[in-house]
Amino acid sequence: MKVTEHIEKAKKPLFSFEILPPLKGVGIQSIYNTLDPLMEFNPPFINVTYHRSEFIFRKTAEGLFEKKIVRKRPGTAGICAAIMTKYGVDAVPHLICGGFSVDETEDLLIELDFLGINNVLLLRGDKMKSEEVFTAQKDGHKNALALIQQTVQMNKGVYLEEELNNAMPTDFCIGVAGYPEKHYEAPNMNIDLQYLKAKVDAGAHYIVTQMFFNNQKYFDFVKSCRDIGITVPIIPGLKPITTKKQITNLPRIFNVDIPTELIKEFEICNNEEDFKKVGIEWSIKQCKELLNSKIPVIHFYTMSNSASVKKIVQEL
Repeated sequence: MKVTEHIEKAKKPLFSFEILPPLKGVGIQSIYNTLDPLMEFNPPFINVTYHRSEFIFRKTAEGLFEKKIVRKRPGTAGICAAIMTKYGVDAVPHLICGGFSVDETEDLLIELDFLGINNVLLLRGDKMKSEEVFTAQKDGHKNALALIQQTVQMNKGVYLEEELNNAMPTDFCIGVAGYPEKHYEAPNMNIDLQYLKAKVDAGAHYIVTQMFFNNQKYFDFVKSCRDIGITVPIIPGLKPITTKKQITNLPRIFNVDIPTELIKEFEICNNEEDFKKVGIEWSIKQCKELLNSKIPVIHFYTMSNSASVKKIVQEL
């Protein structure tokens, strides 16, 4: 079932989860260990992130260094297929621009279609650690808008090889990212919203937000979207803070603010367990306020830590 169909048919609030592929060499059981505790909540869908390749330098036997491309967390498509087979839950793979040519993107979309995966979250993706700015793959997409346009064309049965006759159309439900506190590269919020509208106008069916810790920013974001004509569902994304280092890491990595009130609560914590408790309680308050405003779905950035998310959903 498509994400939008889950939303339309929902008779009670839904909770969805997002996980990371395991590091290369780690088995699929690590994914099941993360998801098993959450399946009692009957998630309508589970997102699986995609991680682009990185350049590393390895020393050769001759004492020289060679540049090598590695992907530390492969397996997104396979994990999605495994989740759907084991749990009977829809999976949403993330697709990114970085590291893919347009032909490789088409091939991956075909594979997903063959696997019966008809939901995708389309993103530009982050720059490599070795880059100052995002650089597209040769013959690849430079931004999410172009990736959406290619997927929409495939939904119409239009492939890169124009001579294909009677090509079978795909049927992907397309999700995109939204930023209640602005994408860090956007010059201002208005420009960021216009770009989001362009993605929706190009064929995106729903939006999932970046994490936020102040619900008012989400409510303001939704209002701004509606004011410029964006009518698709906007799913709030939440992440409970579970460690002290996240207080500085999350704002730096994801360009999000942590409210002063929450910081004050963290300041009186004596240990990591106290930090985790405060983070859980804050997320519960966020969720209750969102649910009171009739939000149909809350999306949790679970990653590899399901214990805190389980406590939050149990409380709800």
